[in-house]
Amino acid sequence: MKSGISKIIEPFALAHVRLIVGDAKGTVLPDMTVLVGAHGRIERVSPSFDTPVPDEYHYLDGTGKYAMPGLINAHTHLFSQGRPLNPKMATPKGQRIIAAMVHSPFGRPYVNAMAKASIRTLLESGVTTIRTLGDIGYESVTLRDEIAANEMVGPRVLASGPLLAIPDGHGAPLIALESETPQEARLHTRMNIEHGVNAIKIAATGGVTDSQVLGEAGSPQMTIEQMRAICDEAHNAGIIVAAHAQGAEGVRRALQAGVDTIEHGSRLDDELIELFTHNPNALRGHSALVPTISAGFPLCAFGRDVTGITEIQAENSKLVVDGMIAGARAAHDAGIPVGVGTDTAMTFVTQYNTWRELALLVKFAGFTPAEAIHAATAVNARILNVCASTGSLEDGKVADMVVLDANPLESLAALARPALVIAAGHPVWHPHAKRFDDIDRLLDEAMERT
Repeated sequence: MKSGISKIIEPFALAHVRLIVGDAKGTVLPDMTVLVGAHGRIERVSPSFDTPVPDEYHYLDGTGKYAMPGLINAHTHLFSQGRPLNPKMATPKGQRIIAAMVHSPFGRPYVNAMAKASIRTLLESGVTTIRTLGDIGYESVTLRDEIAANEMVGPRVLASGPLLAIPDGHGAPLIALESETPQEARLHTRMNIEHGVNAIKIAATGGVTDSQVLGEAGSPQMTIEQMRAICDEAHNAGIIVAAHAQGAEGVRRALQAGVDTIEHGSRLDDELIELFTHNPNALRGHSALVPTISAGFPLCAFGRDVTGITEIQAENSKLVVDGMIAGARAAHDAGIPVGVGTDTAMTFVTQYNTWRELALLVKFAGFTPAEAIHAATAVNARILNVCASTGSLEDGKVADMVVLDANPLESLAALARPALVIAAGHPVWHPHAKRFDDIDRLLDEAMERT
């Protein structure tokens, strides 16, 4: 059965459902009813026996189902679906060729269509809020505004536009604006803000997917002064800043510059833990970690014949992925806010597998299933500054939720195929994200043998 998305909000009651609160303890409330009004907000969450349903409300029987807050993916890209990236196109020359194509009159419609398809896939997999962290242009800004204007149904979007990098740095030039000086970095930040972004991304270090020499991944690229200029400009606009940072020195410099979230991360020492916890240059005085284990795990779990990466990229992945995982565990143990992001569009990181990051946090970083769900909902909402609207199912909040056939606290795989997704009060009936069975089979097998 094909999925159907309704743009018109009809007030409804989800009755007799088991409510997964989304707290770190794993609280489940039996036989609850959630009333959602025509404005797309939750009007009441209470026991079914004490919740009269108005006659004009559409009645949804949730008997035997589980409802929980919608998932939040704090690290996405919309330019690909997660098939292996072509390493020949990851070179600076290859990226320039692709950049010329996608910015051409023929390429822009393709980029926009791919971004829209990615948004749809994320939504149908139960993700009701995303943050993009590296776009080809400002396609995610356009989609965000269309969703907000009720021209299409989709997740809440925090849109970054192109990330900010040094010349030929990580992500450049395909998804990056390149700056040599703090002044240029500040101007590019202003340019992004003028285009309407509500997220900013820095490439503080080199990365694996476009690395050309051994040791490039995790090697510092942008100076503290450049990053401080970006953070000051973004923070003046009330926008939080994310930094791609792999390797302890790159993480340290990014935190000292004032970034609000570290993406990927590294092993953490006492100094880094203190910088996360008390960061006077960050917008809120502290920083969070979004480890994106989903992006690193496949590169180490499979051979190059499967991933298609180069020998240098494979060796660089070994240098940084262990640190990412160790950093996630250390942050969890130290009480640093750890969010959920997958780095969608990277090799074997599909748009529909957000739930796998939760499973990886449990397997490698010491999380319980309840803590992983908490990270993907309430913690992510706090990290992204959207907790006043979403992240939990409470009176007055936006109706972002997922309805499941089984309890994800018992098996996180229950999140893989939601029975119903509700985004800002809009039901997505019979959600059915397009899947890659070959990728899913490989990931399942790798998790079992690890």
